Amino acid sequence: MTKTYVQPGNVLDHKPSADVASGAVVVLGARIAIALSAIPANTIGSVQVSGVHRLAKKTGDTFAQGALVYWDNTANNLTSTATDNTLAGFAAAAAVSADTTMLVKLNA
Repeated sequence: MTKTYVQPGNVLDHKPSADVASGAVVVLGARIAIALSAIPANTIGSVQVSGVHRLAKKTGDTFAQGALVYWDNTANNLTSTATDNTLAGFAAAAAVSADTTMLVKLNA
């Protein structure tokens, strides 16, 4: 390890301005993270920024494995629409139109 090394970076501290439920998606600038437990407003909690997660998906959208996936923070689901949404990562597995959830590899 170098003198500058701090941590692996899979989990980060986050201090939200509003309460966050355990397992909820948290938008961190141009990326998303997943709350590892409930985080009260203005309290530091842990969010995971890597790994594969099963999250809500917009029905009607289809994804090939490896396709870019975006988080719609208004609808609270994954979508193929990039405009006005946050890059979440890529499809860890294919998802069909009728699926309500999908596997996404977070784009840390």
